[in-house]
Amino acid sequence: MCQLLGMNANTPTDVMFSFAGLATRADEHKDGFGIGFFEDRGLRHFIDHHGARSSPVAELVKRYPIKSDNVIAHIRKATQGRIALENTHPYVRELWGRYWVFAHNGDLKGFAPRLHGAFRPVGDTDSELAFCWLMQELAKAHAGVPSVEELSCTLRELLPQPARHGTFNVLLSNGQALWAHCSTHLHALQRRHPFGAVKLADEDLQVDFAPLTTPQDRVCVIATEPLTQGEPWEKLAAGEMRVFVGGQTVAAGPCGG
Repeated sequence: MCQLLGMNANTPTDVMFSFAGLATRADEHKDGFGIGFFEDRGLRHFIDHHGARSSPVAELVKRYPIKSDNVIAHIRKATQGRIALENTHPYVRELWGRYWVFAHNGDLKGFAPRLHGAFRPVGDTDSELAFCWLMQELAKAHAGVPSVEELSCTLRELLPQPARHGTFNVLLSNGQALWAHCSTHLHALQRRHPFGAVKLADEDLQVDFAPLTTPQDRVCVIATEPLTQGEPWEKLAAGEMRVFVGGQTVAAGPCGG
């Protein structure tokens, strides 16, 4: 099973502690890794079809001073599609003049949607196919740039459709919000004042966030499995979609005509 990591914050935040926790799981998930993080409307995107334990790209990322308010990372254990750069998550597309970043954990069987627009897979994974279909359907559903609330309503209708074909744990962001959809395994955590010391679950690494933060800071971390010890991680329910904006969960609001 692949591993997902997402972060949403109300101010550009260092994600490297959580990324280090994710990278420790790359021994089992050695078929590629990637990370995308927004800087305002811009996006930095690093992927490699080598595992995060051995990849020189991963070493570069670990040394890069990443500060972002929306981050998606993925380490891959291949189920569909060969081990290749074009099959490495997260995937990126443009829609309405914004970058969109997508990563998927799971396996879809018999999902063969008709693609007739500008969004086409480059590789041969079920994940990229689902992302292209999702972008196509979002573009069809809205004539112009919608609000986060409108997008969330549309995604609540769209995401269950590929999920009917198998496991569809997903992270998606356009830099304004982060959407998480759970089929089987996805956990969420909010950090806010008072911040303290935190220890990784899989490695002897600890950091004290108190001197690095302010009382106004809020950070949500989303991961396939909890990355730290002693923090109140919450498991998302099967079929649940959550929307994260400004380091907190927000309601999609009433959907309908």
